[in-house]
Amino acid sequence: MDAVRVALLREVLAGTQWPGEARRFAGALRRSVVPAGAKLLLVGTEGYEPWHMAAHLVDEAAWSGQPQLAPTLVRHRVRPGAPPHLSVGLGRLAAAGRGHTVLVVAPREPGEGLLERVHDARRAGATVLSLDGGDRELGTLAHDVLSVPEDGAELDLDTVQHLVSAAAGENGPPVRRGPRRLRDRLAGLADRLMAPPPSRW
Repeated sequence: MDAVRVALLREVLAGTQWPGEARRFAGALRRSVVPAGAKLLLVGTEGYEPWHMAAHLVDEAAWSGQPQLAPTLVRHRVRPGAPPHLSVGLGRLAAAGRGHTVLVVAPREPGEGLLERVHDARRAGATVLSLDGGDRELGTLAHDVLSVPEDGAELDLDTVQHLVSAAAGENGPPVRRGPRRLRDRLAGLADRLMAPPPSRW
């Protein structure tokens, strides 16, 4: 989803909790990877792999000049011959500790195996963030949570991932220096839209 579509989506959702919640959660994500050398690990469940969010975060990292936002996608199953950026298995979580952020994307129950690995990473000092469907166990493990229940929410988890990844590339609330001119805002938007996306995905 490009910047224009995200802007339209935010406009449609104005007055709901979702734009603000996505920015809040994205701010927690940004802060967790600020220290020099911090690593972002992105993992889903056995039945749901967040490769789409991984690709969007790589784009946002390139466009915003914040390379620390580019995640390592941790996969439950790695196929033989997969390229290096798609060849990281669950064993990577065992090495997570201080200086790592583990972002779990789980629309449904994450499963005991994943919960144990995330718990071990947290105990070793990793920051744990959860973008989920409301799983209580995962919520208790995470330092910050954004839950999107399957029933009752205006949005699905995939759409919220777009909002979060777009907000993660933003620099947070602007410093007050007087109003920005329309020409400056349009120039910034044009720069983002014209930048070529990374081709690795």
